[in-house]
Parts: sequence; structure tokens; C-alpha cells
Amino acid sequence: MVSISNNNQKQQLLSKMATNDGHGENSPYFDGWKAYANDPFHLTDNPNGVIQMGLAENQLCFDLIQEWVVNNPKASICTAEGAENFQDIAIFQDYHGLPEFRQAVARFMEKVRGDKVIFDPDRIVMSGGATGAHEMLAFCLADPGDAFLVPTPYYPGFDRDLRWRTGVQLFPVVCESCNDFKVTKKALEEAYEKAQQSNIKIKGLLINNPSNPLGTLLDKDTLQDIVTFINSKNIHLVCDEIYAATVFDQPRFISVSEIVEDMIECNKDLIHIVYSLSKDLGFPGFRVGIVYSYNDTVVNIARKMSSFGLVSTQTQHLLASMLSDEVFIEKFIAESSERLGERQGMFTKGLAEVGISILKSNAGLFFWMDLRRLLKEATFDGELELWRIIINEVKLNVSPGCSFHCSEPGWFRVCFANMDDETMRIALKRISYFVLQPKGLNNKAAIKKQCSRRKLQISLSFRRLDHEFMNSPAHSPMNSPLVRT
Repeated sequence: MVSISNNNQKQQLLSKMATNDGHGENSPYFDGWKAYANDPFHLTDNPNGVIQMGLAENQLCFDLIQEWVVNNPKASICTAEGAENFQDIAIFQDYHGLPEFRQAVARFMEKVRGDKVIFDPDRIVMSGGATGAHEMLAFCLADPGDAFLVPTPYYPGFDRDLRWRTGVQLFPVVCESCNDFKVTKKALEEAYEKAQQSNIKIKGLLINNPSNPLGTLLDKDTLQDIVTFINSKNIHLVCDEIYAATVFDQPRFISVSEIVEDMIECNKDLIHIVYSLSKDLGFPGFRVGIVYSYNDTVVNIARKMSSFGLVSTQTQHLLASMLSDEVFIEKFIAESSERLGERQGMFTKGLAEVGISILKSNAGLFFWMDLRRLLKEATFDGELELWRIIINEVKLNVSPGCSFHCSEPGWFRVCFANMDDETMRIALKRISYFVLQPKGLNNKAAIKKQCSRRKLQISLSFRRLDHEFMNSPAHSPMNSPLVRT
């Protein structure tokens, strides 16, 4: 056996794909996750650890899910009641997916969108989560070197999902805080023209509605402008709608599917929707991603590609049963919306008490926090310096705006639905202490001391916040054994 010590020589044995950094892990977004993994917060075992506020998970309604699972044992082929279906489900290999699964997903998509549109189950194409769905569409719509326009700020994972293995580029459509980061016709035209001048071929526009990281919705006029724009350029529109059911306040969510039904001049062959059950139901581990395209050729090709990342038939079988229970689904959607609104409201009220504002939003599992006044200098270096203090001393994993390609320093994404009530209160107390502490105080020692819940000294406003929270009608589903597991 020949031992090769030189890293360059080792890399020569592997492909360029295996040795490049296209995954995008060299980002503060993923560095925050690593900081949490190295020192994870726990209420009793590690109360001074890093609190995970960089993970967009919906964990507020698992008590409802657990109750349904207990009451519907036949939905699983791994129970005594459902075992009679084990063989049929275990040997099913058709990459179209179980018919009942596609029908149930189509109906759920309709329900989430307020029954304003009808989805054809035959256009449902499965993938391994939204990650797989985005990559699948990139392979279908573009060649290496081609590009998609993407409004900023945008989800850091898009750099991995659409670029890494496809060779596709992402070209920013710069949006600004002066108009709440809205997507405008002017911004779209300027980005397209800039790409043309750089000899970059634009094949499509990718939008995220509701927005990650902003938690905002695209209104009807903006969606119409977007559809008109892509039709005028004859480029594709990929609409990521994976947070459609996380809306907790007015205005309501409007899907691009509503818009194209009303626009006579729209070429539907250019319209494609990405969906999943990771955010709306809180099932990221099930890896259920959906491509819904109005283009017949894309549907056929994507279905062939889906063989590289199918959803297991066991998962399909369980979800087909759950999603077909319309009484449960209606209850779940309504309760999830209420709990998300309560949690976001408690968080933002607590931040407001110490003078921290957020971008007004009404959807998502996160909000866009404005810390521009805390920057030592209004640069991205200044943003990263503040972020390192928050990660290493305040011990909160919040994600800096630069990792979302934000055009302005000082914004941070904060996830609020992936923790229990007590952890939320501790996170708020840490932020409060950090913002209100006297200048010159030793940050690291002070933050470590205040992490002990019994010795926490907080302002009267936060005592009131605790009192209001404890006496509010908000639920505490995080005590569920399923969630603890």
C-alpha cells in the first residue's frame, strides 16, 4: 500500500466535484451551526451552551402530530394494525409515487393556499426534500454557466442546492431596506441588464415566497410584475413556496399558481413551484420535496431524475393517510398559525423592550433583526465582529445578513420556532443583558454568570414579559416526549 501524505496528491485521486468548496460550508451561516454542535445548550446539562437560533424548524405543534399518530396506528406499516400492508408498500418501486400520496399532497397544497387553486396530482414530482427539488429543476432548466436571478437577501442553502453539482450560477437582484427589501421591476431590470453586460445567460428567476430570511410575503401586484417580467424575457420562474402554511397574520399568502390562472398572456411552460413538508408540517427528516411544474416536458424529465432521490414508500404511505384527514389538517394549519404568531409576538415584544427592532413580517419560522446601531462600523467586517461576540460570548447562534447576501450590514436572521418556551425566555434574557449592560463590562464573564437561571438579574420589563408569557393562553407543546426524542 502506498501512503500519500501530500494533500494535493490526495486530491488528484478524486474528482473536482469531490474536492471543490461548492457546498458553501465556508460561510458564517454554517459556522454558527458548528458552534452550536460543539457546545449545545441544554436546560440542565449545559445551561451555558449555545442556543440554536439558526435552524428554521417548526417544532411548535408536535403534540398534535403525536396525538394523530397514536390515534391512527393503521397509517404505519410498522404497527400491528398496519402490518397487513407491509409487503405491498415495501415492494412498490414506481418513481411516480403512490397515487394516494400524490393526491393527498395536491389536496394539501390546495388547502394551504386557501382553496384558491387546483393542483393536478399527475404533476406532482417527488424529490429528497426541497434541496433535491431545487437541484432537479436547475438540471432541467439550465446548463453549466447559465444563471438564475435571485432577489437578496436569500437563503444561503441556495448556493449549494442550485450551484454545487449543476454548475449553474446565481445572480443577485439587489433589494434594499429603504423599501423593506421589496422586489421591484427596476431591480429586476437592472440585474438582468447587468448580467447581459457580463455575458451571463439568464435562464430564470428564483423567488422565495414567503421569504427566507425576511418572513415577508409577495403581494399580488409584485407577483404580477414578476410573471410579466419573466414572460417578457422568456425565462423561467421558480417559486419556492415551502413556508406557505407558516403565515400567522394578514395579509394572506398568494401563490404564483393563483396569478398564472388569471393572467391570459402568461406562458405557463415557464412556471415551476418547489414545495416540501419540512417547514409547514415540521417534517425535515422525512425528506419530502415536491416539484410542481406547468411544463409537461419538465414534469417528464424531472420524474426520471427523481429516481436519484425518491421519498420512501413507508413515508408516502403514512403521509397519504395523514394529509387525507381533512379535519386534522384544518385543525393543524389553524393551530400552527396561531402558535407561530404567539411565539413571534413574544420574541419581538421582548426585543422591543430593549430597543431592538425587526423588519415587519407575518410568516416564516424566523424574523429579520436590525442590529445596525450596535455595529462598531457600518461594514460587513463590523457585522461579523458583532456576530462573533453574539456566538462566542452571548452564546446565541443567530445568522448574519452577509451569509444571506444582504446588500447592507447589520441585519441578522433569528429563528424562533425550534425551541421550547423556557429556552426562548433564556435567549431573550441573554439578548437583554447583552444590549443593556454598561460599556466596558467584561462580556464573556458577564454572559456566563447571567446564564445561570436562578442568579439572573434582569430588568423589570423582562419580569413583566415572563409574567405575561406564563399567564398567556399560549400552549407548551414542547414537553411532548416525541419532541424530546
